[in-house]
Amino acid sequence: MAPPNQEETTPVKRPASPCGSKASHNSSPSKRARGSSVGSLGYGDHHGGGAEALRLAGPDNKTKQYNDGVLRKRTQVETDVLARERAAHELADALPKEISTIPTIDLFLPEALKDAVFVGHLVTDLDSVGGAIGAAALYNGRAALASDINSETAFALEEWGVAKPPTIEEVLKENPNVKICLVDHQQTSQMNPAINPDNVVGVIDHHALQSKTIVTDRPIYIDIRPWGSMSTIISHTFLTHHKRPSVGVAGMLLCAILSDTLNLQGPTTTEWDRLMVATLSEIAGVDDIQFLASQQFKAKSKELAGLSAHGLVNGDQKCFSFSTEAFTGDVGFAVVETTDDAVIIDRLDELLPEIVACKKEKNLSVLFFAVVNIVQLKGTLLLCGPSELSLAKAAFPDCKVNDAHTMMDLGSRVSRKKDYIPEITKAIKAGWKKPVKRGVSVIDMAALGQLEVDPTDYQRITRKGSMLAVKEGEHFTVDDDSIVDEENCI
Repeated sequence: MAPPNQEETTPVKRPASPCGSKASHNSSPSKRARGSSVGSLGYGDHHGGGAEALRLAGPDNKTKQYNDGVLRKRTQVETDVLARERAAHELADALPKEISTIPTIDLFLPEALKDAVFVGHLVTDLDSVGGAIGAAALYNGRAALASDINSETAFALEEWGVAKPPTIEEVLKENPNVKICLVDHQQTSQMNPAINPDNVVGVIDHHALQSKTIVTDRPIYIDIRPWGSMSTIISHTFLTHHKRPSVGVAGMLLCAILSDTLNLQGPTTTEWDRLMVATLSEIAGVDDIQFLASQQFKAKSKELAGLSAHGLVNGDQKCFSFSTEAFTGDVGFAVVETTDDAVIIDRLDELLPEIVACKKEKNLSVLFFAVVNIVQLKGTLLLCGPSELSLAKAAFPDCKVNDAHTMMDLGSRVSRKKDYIPEITKAIKAGWKKPVKRGVSVIDMAALGQLEVDPTDYQRITRKGSMLAVKEGEHFTVDDDSIVDEENCI
């Protein structure tokens, strides 16, 4: 299967289906709500997860237009799935309509993995769990957990009506000599210590082969591909073997790919990841891929310690387009919802340079980052430059700004949709224009440094070598006085 040419709603709760047994993957959960919109290509269904983006398409077909007239640029994941909707529709439509498979197809699957237990790495994440569930369904095995699940994985399991797999310790207690297939890792340092390496019969992974890679006394099944997610490999194998995953399994694989590729925005994202997201959206019946991605990020944000500044700034970010006599440009607005906003605000000097870098890389005129405390129902707006400071003051004139001009107390305003964007829109339509001030955004792109991916955790992305990095003992500030050419000021 060759990669295609790139030119080319609301969730429904389902009853949990046990994923600890082989038979459970063949049960079909109730179907997700399906849309009836038909796109320009002439076919219906879910448009690779972009049905809602098409329903709200703006005049230039690159934006979403809401009832109040606000235009929001399509997100990266919306753009990517719509570019692949035809291929996704054809792939999904070609699969057998029933979940059960033709017996002869199984002849092409590795015998070594039949009846095996598929288990991910310690400090397990969604790709480890979703991939294990998918692999168990594909190879007629069983999924297990290497460690406790995180909040994002819990969200996906509930969203798709899939029960949490048992722990590997529980499985080994039943059968100490069961066959093991490692997923999403191959280093012994990441392997649950309860696993006997002699019982490992396979590895399915997408990470580099580095130190402490497992060593075996006999040949084992190996499937390692340089893709953005291990679940992409499992999804691709379902298709190449002409097997249709259940809605629950397809949904888990979809969420896992979105997680590991940062909604298809991460530097490890490949064309295969994009195609599989669109195809799984068709199979799982997802009409609004952006809504699913944003809900998943909110769940992930409950455990903020594991998210890098890059992940926080890009996780739930939307872009809005404006054109008035005084201002024409795009305004980005990122939001993090948390039960402990101090954890985020304490990272201010780490976040502000990353907001500037993201703003520059995406060619945005303004980029805001709001931290919302969902317990105390209060919001704080991070300000990375003079344009952000000026527009925030125009939109929220009664809100206080700190002495460094880097934070604004938004009080009880907590909703981007209801509280933030309407006021920003009013301010811009009332004649707001960019101030003629010097901001750090005028620096050269090369000075922003490079994004580096942790080879053991593709979700852990950090920026290295940026001239914006704040030195120890210093703090990020916004200069509200100096003047430059308006043309160079972002």
